[in-house]
Amino acid sequence: MTTECIAQQLEFQGVGRRRVVASFEGGTLSSDGGALLLGEVERRRGILQQFAACFHDRRHPALIEHSVEELVRQRVLGLALGYEDLNDHDVLRSDPLLATVVGKVDPTGSDRRHAEDRGKPLAGKSTLNRLELGAQTQDRYRKIAIDEQAVDRLLVDIFLSAYEQAPASIVLDLDATDDPLHGEQEGRFFHGYYGGYCYLPLYVFCGSHLLCARLRRSNIDASAGAVEEVERIVGQIRSRWPGVAIILRGDSGFAREELMSWCEQHGVEYVFGLARNARLQRALGGELAQARTLSEVSGRAERLYQDFTYSTRKSWSRCRRVVGKAEHLPQGANPRFLVTSLNQELWAAAPLYEQLYCARGEMENRIKEQQLYLFADRTSSHWMKSNQVRLWFSSVAYIMLDELRRLGLAGTELAHARCDTIRIKLLKIGAQIRVSVRRVWICLASSYPYASLFRQVIQQLRAGPSAIA
Repeated sequence: MTTECIAQQLEFQGVGRRRVVASFEGGTLSSDGGALLLGEVERRRGILQQFAACFHDRRHPALIEHSVEELVRQRVLGLALGYEDLNDHDVLRSDPLLATVVGKVDPTGSDRRHAEDRGKPLAGKSTLNRLELGAQTQDRYRKIAIDEQAVDRLLVDIFLSAYEQAPASIVLDLDATDDPLHGEQEGRFFHGYYGGYCYLPLYVFCGSHLLCARLRRSNIDASAGAVEEVERIVGQIRSRWPGVAIILRGDSGFAREELMSWCEQHGVEYVFGLARNARLQRALGGELAQARTLSEVSGRAERLYQDFTYSTRKSWSRCRRVVGKAEHLPQGANPRFLVTSLNQELWAAAPLYEQLYCARGEMENRIKEQQLYLFADRTSSHWMKSNQVRLWFSSVAYIMLDELRRLGLAGTELAHARCDTIRIKLLKIGAQIRVSVRRVWICLASSYPYASLFRQVIQQLRAGPSAIA
């Protein structure tokens, strides 16, 4: 294929006797017609409206053209649609479809005050940047500030409001991951395990629901601050659901005395991975030998389980139940251990490990979704608080897509699709926009292959009550 760049057009390989010529002169077209579905999610759940209420606007009312809620909607929807960089909004600000979903009364931008802004209904990168930098509340020149505690409460409230009645039990997953840094950001430290400079954010999920996204320095233990976050989240959940049974789940980085003792004192069950050592491996020696014999006979992986009580020599305050998995692979022994408060009569060793603990892998998939497809690792601001705001924007974008998946895609072929698949198949639709005095006409591509699914999603999103009058 040959491409010839002329002033206004691009010429491609012809078809028969016909030339193929393209240009960026289609007029009011958008590649994000599926943003309308995100607008339906917002109508149903009011997530962006609640998130915007966590910001305090100290700007002079007479000088405001973009409300805080409009700025928040624009930034979060941009992330959900795949636009990770603020620079993208210098072009997106002219998109009348995005302006419609954001809630602009005039999606054409013809009523802007300044002549150079007319035709651009949305905010540019500089205005959105000031929204993120407003986290530096100690600076009196910052006119938009964020209430961090209100955001923390909101993430849990969104989860709670997803249920019509309290479930009998829930599992809260904790995990820490690396957020690589490539500059001289505040709070930058080298992490030996990840082999680079990074932040070490803490996440808490319940199923696919995101309850906490806390940005942290990386010169700390993986469990640092976990007790405070769990105490806050559990308290908020129990204030709404006093009878719910709660299980805390995490890898060996969270098997710490402080966290386990807190759970035991507050009626929260836990199951954590436990780093292996010589004492643990000796306690599992018989089962490891037996698994090796079975593996040599069968030629495949074999595993056995052993229940026993265990305590460290110094760090633990008491003996606790430990489950050992004696696994032998063709490559060699692979012992693994768990520590748990769960009763052996309710959870035998094998199902405890295979059904309950191993299910935490789904949380890791949700973290990958947010980092890879909602740009949670886009923490390039110098200030750590501003990077926390960026992490929250990414988190809310994830929640919007997860709610679209939970409410709109239930029972469909995309019920368990990843965020990037949802974006490609449902949000990236060619659309023509025409604005009249009384209507905004949006004509979606006639050849769109998922039109019937699109209609079904809208019907399912509209089946429930609206959060916004």
